[in-house]
Amino acid sequence: MVRDYEGTHPWLTFRATDVNHLAPRVWMVLGEAKSKCEHLAGTPLRPDVAQRLYEMTLVKGALATVAIEGNTMTEAQADGIFRGTYKAPPSRAYQEREIRNVIGGLTTIGGQVMAGDRPTITAKLLREYNRQILDGTEYESHVVPGEFRDCSVAVPGYRGAPSRDCDFLVERLCEWIESDVFDSDDPEIRFALAVACAIYAHLYIAWIHPFGDKNGRTARLVEFLVLARCGMVPLPAAHLLSNHYNLTRDQYYRELADASRTKATTGFLAYAAQGLVDGIREQIDSVRAQQFDVTWTNYVHDTMAQFPSSPARERQRSLVLALPSGRTVSRGDLAGLTPKLASLYATAGPRTLARDLNRLRKVELVVKAPRGWQANDSIIRAFLPPMAADG
Repeated sequence: MVRDYEGTHPWLTFRATDVNHLAPRVWMVLGEAKSKCEHLAGTPLRPDVAQRLYEMTLVKGALATVAIEGNTMTEAQADGIFRGTYKAPPSRAYQEREIRNVIGGLTTIGGQVMAGDRPTITAKLLREYNRQILDGTEYESHVVPGEFRDCSVAVPGYRGAPSRDCDFLVERLCEWIESDVFDSDDPEIRFALAVACAIYAHLYIAWIHPFGDKNGRTARLVEFLVLARCGMVPLPAAHLLSNHYNLTRDQYYRELADASRTKATTGFLAYAAQGLVDGIREQIDSVRAQQFDVTWTNYVHDTMAQFPSSPARERQRSLVLALPSGRTVSRGDLAGLTPKLASLYATAGPRTLARDLNRLRKVELVVKAPRGWQANDSIIRAFLPPMAADG
C-alpha cells in the first residue's frame, strides 16, 4: 500500500544508516561526550551543589523548550515558578502554565528513571505527553490535546506529514526507536546510538508533526526520556539539547529544513552532538569550580590546624574563606565581607585585622595586592598533575 507521505515526505525513511556516515570529527565529539558524561556521573559533589546543578539544568531545559516557541519568561522567573516563589501577573499566566507543564513532564520522567523505571516509548505515551503539555494552556479550536490531528498543519517553511498518515507514522517511529537498531554490545557504540536515537526521535516528531499543537515540546520530552533512561547520561546532561536548540534557534530551523530537503540527517546529528558536548563542557567547568572550592577549603583548614585552637584562629580562618576567588578586596572592606566577620571584628581591637592578615600572609593563605588583599587559592593549582605548557 502506497501512503500519501511517501510522495510528500520521502525523507521519513526510519533508517539510521546516516550514523555510519558521520564525519570522523563527529565521532570524536560523541566520544568526548561519553567521556565527560562518565566524568560528571563519577564526580562526588556536595549534596546541595548536586541538587542545585540538577534543578538549574531542569529549569533551563524547561525554559528553553518553551522559549524556542516564543515564551518570554526569564530564567529567574522560571526558577521562581519551579520553587513556588513566583506567580505571573494575569496577562502572563498562560506563559507560567506552559513552563509548569514542561517542568512537570520533565520532573516525572526524571523521577521514573531514578526509581529504576524506563518507560517504553509508544504512541500512547506520546499522546499522554502532549496532553500534559497542553493541559490548561491556550490553543486553537481544532487542537485536541493528546490526539493526533485530523487537518493539515504548517510552520514557517515546513508542512507536517499528511494527517491521515500520522497514526501510522507515529506507530512506526515508536517501533523504530525501541528496536535493536539503536543497541550494541559495545559500550562506546551504544552511547553514540543512544544519543542518535534521542536526536532522531526529536527530528522525526518535528517532521511528522502529529499533533495540532506543541509538537516541539512533545519531542523534547521524548528526547529527554531516551537520554535519561539509557543509563549513560546523567540527568543534568540529558537536559542540554533543548537549551542548545534554543540558543541556536536560527541554525536549529535551518538544520531541520536542510535535513528534509537533502533527505540526510548527518548535518542535524552533527549539529546536535556538538551542542551536547559544548553543554557538558560547561557543566564540567562548574563541577571543577566546586571541587576547587572544596580543595581550597580543606587546605585552609589543614594549614590553620598548625595553630592552637583559639578565637583568633577561627576568626582568621573565617576571614580567608570569605575572600572571593580571584578578586582583590580593599583593606577597608575585609571586615565586612560577611555578617559573621563584621560581628567578630566589631568586638576586636583596632590592630586585630592587621595581626590577622600578617599571620595569614606568613602561612601563604593570602597575598597583598596593589589595591588590597587576595586569597592565595592559586596555590591549589600546584596540586594538579604537571604537563607541558600549551604552545
